[in-house]
Amino acid sequence: MAPLNVLMVGTGEYTTGWVGTGGSTSDKKVGVVGLTLFDLRRRGKVGELSMVGVNGKKYPDIRNHLEKNIKNVYNNLDVSFKSYPADTAVDPDSYKTAIDALSPGSAITIFTPDTTHFPIALYAIRKGIHVLITKPATKTLEDHLTLIAEAKKANVFVYVEHHKRFDPVYSDARAKAKNLGDFNYFYSYMSQPKSQLETFKAWAGRDSDISYYLNSHHIDINESMVPGYRPYKVTASGSTGCATDLGCVGGTEDTITLLTNWVKKDDPSKTATGVYTASWTAPQKAGVHSNQYFHYMASKGEIRANQAKRGYDVTDDDLGGLSWYNPFYMPYAPDEEGNFNGQTGYGYISFEKFVDACTALNEGRVTLAQLDVRGLPTLRNTVVTGAILHAGRVSLDEKRSVGIEEVDGVLRLV
Repeated sequence: MAPLNVLMVGTGEYTTGWVGTGGSTSDKKVGVVGLTLFDLRRRGKVGELSMVGVNGKKYPDIRNHLEKNIKNVYNNLDVSFKSYPADTAVDPDSYKTAIDALSPGSAITIFTPDTTHFPIALYAIRKGIHVLITKPATKTLEDHLTLIAEAKKANVFVYVEHHKRFDPVYSDARAKAKNLGDFNYFYSYMSQPKSQLETFKAWAGRDSDISYYLNSHHIDINESMVPGYRPYKVTASGSTGCATDLGCVGGTEDTITLLTNWVKKDDPSKTATGVYTASWTAPQKAGVHSNQYFHYMASKGEIRANQAKRGYDVTDDDLGGLSWYNPFYMPYAPDEEGNFNGQTGYGYISFEKFVDACTALNEGRVTLAQLDVRGLPTLRNTVVTGAILHAGRVSLDEKRSVGIEEVDGVLRLV
């Protein structure tokens, strides 16, 4: 069978490293999606590549950026792709044209504002196309459940890009947590510097929030640690001021905390608490792009993981001080022969697992149910995360605690 053809939906920082006015200044200067797929094409796992955005006028700059920062840096890495819309056009519905050009069994990746995930994914699923969606899969629990049903009907794979599952420390912690007895307490924190608000200003506070963007990582980790528990109540609180001072719309939260109550499914006398905090107003020179850590406590032990400062620091006068790097996410440095060397990074592994799963499904070597059992971040394996995030947003908007019920195996907010 021919390699998987892939359409990249979204042309921004995570896909290309280009942010409209130039290359990103974050730790993803050449992006992740495009770079990974270019290498998977070199390795024969991916076939034809295409990209779609709203504004085709960006493509000349994007191509120059990729030529300079990828093709001219690594050996044998072809950065070509077919693009939609034309370089002179602006078309918010161009994703439909691009998806229509794919054959059933092809795949798309979605890295666009959160409110667009559902309509793009649904359109692709109904065309028989496999889908990778950046977290959160959707903003509402109802939309998440709709995608599960539609994907099952079309027999296509939908994967939520929760790459923290493949961070070697987090992955090991998830495995060990399952042997530590009953879940009791989980606390997490994740933040990014205020400079990110400039990148996300077009949608921050309008279409989505920092909890959907960052809390989604640790909620997914917690969910995957405790399959025997379910959440039953979410109470959210947020702080405001910094983001709006920096030009975001009024009411944009700087920091959001979700207090979540959990209960053991087969023993309601056992309950647990999850506290998830996310912020995008950390200091500009915090030394890391993402502060990220958690504390998990259970009846027979506890786990603490700090993945911000990994014992690897660099002092650079041009950067203004000490910085902590994360080479485990995506090693960008070429190998001794000048080849791309990032295949062991968990940012890369996440995409490779999606591509491999789509290929196996196309070839009849695996079923959707078997992919769910593998513990991959499928739609079905992330529905609890979707419910908590949606409940948190409702809690903030309506200033109340929001319940989560399970009726006949299906979650709903109350």
